[in-house]
Amino acid sequence: MEYFNINKSYEIVKEKLIGWAEALIAMLPNIVLCIVLVIGFYFLSRLVRMLAEKGTKKFTNNQALTKLLGTISFLIVMSLGFFVALSVLKLDKAVTSLLAGAGVIGLALSFAFQDSATNFISGVFMAVRKPFRIGDVIETADEMGVVQHINLRNIVMHSFNGQEVIIPNKDVFQNKIRNYTSLPKRRVEINCGVGYGSDLEFVKKIGEEAISTLSFVSKSKEVNVFFNEYGGSSINFTLYFWIDANDQPGFLKARNDAIIALKQAFDKNDIGIPFPIRTLDFDAQKIKEIITNINQ
Repeated sequence: MEYFNINKSYEIVKEKLIGWAEALIAMLPNIVLCIVLVIGFYFLSRLVRMLAEKGTKKFTNNQALTKLLGTISFLIVMSLGFFVALSVLKLDKAVTSLLAGAGVIGLALSFAFQDSATNFISGVFMAVRKPFRIGDVIETADEMGVVQHINLRNIVMHSFNGQEVIIPNKDVFQNKIRNYTSLPKRRVEINCGVGYGSDLEFVKKIGEEAISTLSFVSKSKEVNVFFNEYGGSSINFTLYFWIDANDQPGFLKARNDAIIALKQAFDKNDIGIPFPIRTLDFDAQKIKEIITNINQ
């Protein structure tokens, strides 16, 4: 009985091995075709990656984005070749299972890395639009500084307080961006006020002349003084002028020197810059009572 069971098991294993060998021989043409397809798709993937990187460079100089899009193109074509090869081997069910599994994994990862994905997509859009470059002075997300690095997840700035600021691309993309470097000129505004007894035409003339003579003021645009309101103790105005610089240190120095020049011109021409005056009224009887209580 035991001998019979061994022979029976041997026959079953032998039949299985022969069946597998026959199936393998029958599949040899498909296996060879599968290998050829994989090799062909590999070279096609490299070609697509090269074309994708070349095309991306026409829109952006961001090396990280260029390499990333090239790699994504390569993986997409290779994945397509992989699924085609499985179909040739008549493993359609395996293909379906892989696609379903990839969908579930992708959905789970999208929830787990939602912020990272948002930052990445925002970085891609900004790399294409190029609202600023490295070295630009920008203001965004309540921060201002010089752009040092532009990554696919964040940007790195050096603030004028000597701090390194890292801002996620999502916050930059969803907020307004002020780029102070993109244009060659920058306007400076100075708010001031003069007394109610001043000759406003004379004030306007002296203010514009005082600023126009400064060397750093752009000669291609006019210096303007515009009165804008009756204040509590002064008639207020704003003085506008342009400078041929767009960097922040140059802007601050120009504003500083202009304020000094304007004050000196007003002092020379007896134009007063009043300060707020407060009048305090006291009850004499109560003051007298307080003094009496103190003396007692």
